[in-house]
Amino acid sequence: MALDIHRENSTPASLEEAADRRLMGLICETKGDHEAALEHLVLARMAMVANSQEAEVASVDCSIGDAYLSLSRYDEAVFAYQKALTAFKTTKGENHPAIGSVFVRLADLYYRTGKLRESTSYCENALRIYEKPMPGIPPEEIATGLTDVSAIYESMNDLDQAIKLLQKALKIYNDVPGQQSTVAGIEAQMGVMYYMLGNYSESYNSFSSAISKLRICRDKKSAFFGIALNQMGLACVQRYAIKEAVELFEEAKSILEQECGPYHPDTLSVYSNLAGTYDAIGRLDDAIEILEYVVQTREEKLGTANSEVDDEKKRLAELLKEAGRVESRKARSLETLLDANPHHNSKAEGFKV
Repeated sequence: MALDIHRENSTPASLEEAADRRLMGLICETKGDHEAALEHLVLARMAMVANSQEAEVASVDCSIGDAYLSLSRYDEAVFAYQKALTAFKTTKGENHPAIGSVFVRLADLYYRTGKLRESTSYCENALRIYEKPMPGIPPEEIATGLTDVSAIYESMNDLDQAIKLLQKALKIYNDVPGQQSTVAGIEAQMGVMYYMLGNYSESYNSFSSAISKLRICRDKKSAFFGIALNQMGLACVQRYAIKEAVELFEEAKSILEQECGPYHPDTLSVYSNLAGTYDAIGRLDDAIEILEYVVQTREEKLGTANSEVDDEKKRLAELLKEAGRVESRKARSLETLLDANPHHNSKAEGFKV
């Protein structure tokens, strides 16, 4: 509606229309309509250049690069990012965090295209800026940069380096008021990575701290909170704290049913984990009931030939077989009790810091 008004009443290339087009571009990008985003951002850039707004043009170039990256038009994305770099160096100086943010984008691009050496080099360039920031830069901006670089190292499976950077970001955020929800998100991300490294005690501690903060921050009804509870439950299983795992999975189930619905993949993963823990504590009928629902739902959503459905059906068949001779049940290892691929549930996609 705003753009329609501009078309009717404004002179061409007004700054007001450019600002609204820039916002519309960001909205389209967030909605996944990258072509439309690109169109709005390019028009906004033209208007800003016409009005000598070079300082703002660099930020728009970054957004244009993001749209090209989303469209897998990598050469054009690199060109847009390089233009932004040149402009930021002129207007803000060589060591401004805005330069670091472009380095992070380039690192992400080169990681996606399989050029790991270039990706690592840009990560190191960004860290040189974030680890020795210019005076007067808000600390949250530095912490955000560190978490962004950490995400790329995590993608490259350098989990130790990723954790170190998140620890540095935590130290910054802990000194900034009103950031408890952000801190909880970082701690949850660290919990995932500790889990992937097999350090289940540290994983448990990180999730425990994150969940305590989320309860205080009134985020305890969000899907994110439900996923964090599920991850902490998995850490409990690895530490053989099965009763605590059951409580966490039950709470996660309740939240994810409400927030995502009973058919969502995250909810189904919790159901599957809960079935395993019920089986482990002798609640065989409850385990069978849940697993039957999971198998039926996954067959409807994924088809009967899917490997995930196959794994669940095998687990269900085992439980049904055991139900006929409960008194002589033999203990099975916890690895067979839970979702066949526990790392599937501990992937970082659940946590976008």
